[in-house]
Amino acid sequence: MLEKREFYINGEWVSPAKPNDYHVIDPSTEEPCAVISLGDQADTDAAVAAAKAALPGWMATPPAERIALLEKLLEIYQARGEDLAVAMSTEMGAPLELSRTSQVGAGTWHLSNFIKAAKEFKFEQPLGDHAPNDRIIREAVGVAALITPWNWPMNQITLKVGAAVVAGCTMVLKPSEESPLDAMIFAEMMDEAGFPKGVFNLVNGDGVGVGSQLSCHKDVDMISFTGSTRAGTLISKAAADTLKKVHLELGGKGANLIFNDADDKAVKRGVLHMMNNTGQSCNAPSRMLVQSDVYDKAVEEAAKVAAQVTVGPASQEGRHIGPVVNESQFNKIQDLIQKGIDEGARLVAGGTGRPDGLNRGFFVKPTVFADVTPDMTIAREEIFGPVLSIMKFDTEEEAVQIANDTVYGLTNYVQSQDGARRNRLARQLRSGMVEMNGQSRAAGSPFGGMKQSGNGREGGLYGIEDFTEIKAVSGWAAE
Repeated sequence: MLEKREFYINGEWVSPAKPNDYHVIDPSTEEPCAVISLGDQADTDAAVAAAKAALPGWMATPPAERIALLEKLLEIYQARGEDLAVAMSTEMGAPLELSRTSQVGAGTWHLSNFIKAAKEFKFEQPLGDHAPNDRIIREAVGVAALITPWNWPMNQITLKVGAAVVAGCTMVLKPSEESPLDAMIFAEMMDEAGFPKGVFNLVNGDGVGVGSQLSCHKDVDMISFTGSTRAGTLISKAAADTLKKVHLELGGKGANLIFNDADDKAVKRGVLHMMNNTGQSCNAPSRMLVQSDVYDKAVEEAAKVAAQVTVGPASQEGRHIGPVVNESQFNKIQDLIQKGIDEGARLVAGGTGRPDGLNRGFFVKPTVFADVTPDMTIAREEIFGPVLSIMKFDTEEEAVQIANDTVYGLTNYVQSQDGARRNRLARQLRSGMVEMNGQSRAAGSPFGGMKQSGNGREGGLYGIEDFTEIKAVSGWAAE
């Protein structure tokens, strides 16, 4: 079993102020795979102090030098891709193929896009032709606390660290205690890349401990958090006393609107997207809304596709889905599947219990419910597992009403060959992102939501902007 008890503070690996062991569980086996230490206030204070001390020098470092370090980091990241893939597969259950491609690949994608965006980012620019002596300066927010989740670990770490580096923020990373191993490898990469001491710090801990300590710390200027809406609410309250900048990327309950003119692969694409990463994605299309005249055919196809999704250990090669992350999530998902049955939804694939042949590990059957109504629990709560709810609509107006009838607003999806309809829906759907006909958003497109899915945006120029403050200057002398 791996022993990874140290934290990375002020450019060095250091022992915790006091022992507090935590076992990281392999969700495929339910056995411990590593032991880490959870930090306490002294560790948090040391990391924040290191970041605060490094801030003036790092803010004054020319952007070109910060970008050069990010480019070096990307080289190292690519060289250590297999280490990251194995770590994430072991700790949070992503099958190796998914871990190598999507989980590791997400980090490569974001770092590359930040490097490109940084070279175009305007840290200083004139207000306008009417005010030749006014300048608008974008400067670092300051010390940023980065609190990241277990479901897409490198995706979220690189989205936050990359933007903070370019902006000139120093940072303290608290990864999820469920998936700390990849983050510790990332800290090794930051060290190897040569970032100055104190620019990047890592302290492991849980939300109640280090997470809360960072949220209310007087010397932390910004919290960037990805996780549950419940935790985001608590962080917002904790941060309010010091009026920190708070950036939240929270839950979702995405609607996938399938019209009668959708392409032949729309249903299959929607089911497989839902099952990807074992349904543990905040932007999963978990509500499939189908126009009534193609509803029965869509339900039949969805059930068939789900039945063909295989489930197996994360360490196994192949294109299957792995376990959910832990026992708590497993039990929550089982309860919600049973709730769907009890409330009258029609189970057409999957159900409660583990898949056949798997009697150990947090494995969930790929599950599809039909005849779901908007008032049902499974239509309203974020399940965060491989569970799809199919609902019927007649008109475009009804589809929009059902899709928007949620506290969440992260991603919605539209499947239709009618371009005018797609554009209308893109304007009407209350979400930070709308993806249509299976076309992914392009490099640098901002990721984020509205309502209880959070605030702020990540990725590209928009992500860098969120780690900066705007300073208006008058009386600027010509240079």
